[in-house]
Amino acid sequence: MHYKQLGKSDLRISEIAFGCMSLGADHAVNARLLHQALDGGINFFDTADLYDKGANEETVGKAFAGMRDKVIIATKVGNQWRPDGSGWDWNPSKNYILQAVEESLRRLQTDYIDLYQLHGGTIDDPIDETIDAFELLRQQGKIRQYGISSIRPNVIREYVKRSNIASVMLQYSLLDRRPEETVLDLLQSQGIGVLARGSLAQGLLAGKAAKPYLGYTSEEVQQAAKAVQSVAGAARPAAEVAVRYTLHHPAVSAAVLGIRTKEQLGEGLQTGKGASLTTTEIKALQHILQANRYEQHR
Repeated sequence: MHYKQLGKSDLRISEIAFGCMSLGADHAVNARLLHQALDGGINFFDTADLYDKGANEETVGKAFAGMRDKVIIATKVGNQWRPDGSGWDWNPSKNYILQAVEESLRRLQTDYIDLYQLHGGTIDDPIDETIDAFELLRQQGKIRQYGISSIRPNVIREYVKRSNIASVMLQYSLLDRRPEETVLDLLQSQGIGVLARGSLAQGLLAGKAAKPYLGYTSEEVQQAAKAVQSVAGAARPAAEVAVRYTLHHPAVSAAVLGIRTKEQLGEGLQTGKGASLTTTEIKALQHILQANRYEQHR
């Protein structure tokens, strides 16, 4: 497994990160899978208080109880469940963040969170108030670093200008090259790490039947998938090439893969051991389709 510094923070993370959202309800099964990931070299585990109404954090906390110093745990805040459980509302207020972190700490069975992320964000949010909450939590030692999870360039720019974020989690793949236009270079220049999700584009780059995706037609998606398979050849799985494309940009610290099964974990660990794509391979993949661009929130 290869490791990278998360931007200019003090967090050194595996470039394959374990996205915990897909984990099921069986804590024992989850613990075995999470321990196998750790044994395989994955040290970065990403969850959120939103997932399964907090049960996802609980299963991560149970799995790593007594071994907290061996793992880097990231979670998210900002989506507040309604009392009746019918859904959630966006709440990036300082008061809510300070309240929610206590529940996340309890569920995770820890007294600190390595990376606390705002789980969304709009340009109309009380951004300075949100930043104040994260800065206070860092001063209190309840979090080590903070970041945002957002695909909105206008929001990302505001946090770059106004905060000390360590990271931005965003969607990035060969079929979603929107971050390449300006966002990735901006974050790299500021020493802010990128956590890339969606590397496989809902599995479309790893064998799933083609369908329209982010403005691309089914035929174009199929062309991209064929190009990935061509680069992969007989020696590598297509999924490895798709994830390696995501990791090629120097701004990207890790690819966050949703993992639920031993097979998915095995593929992720294999990718973590794999070689980087060559410049020729990257150019061949980029040549297949014109890069898409953000049309909103610019």
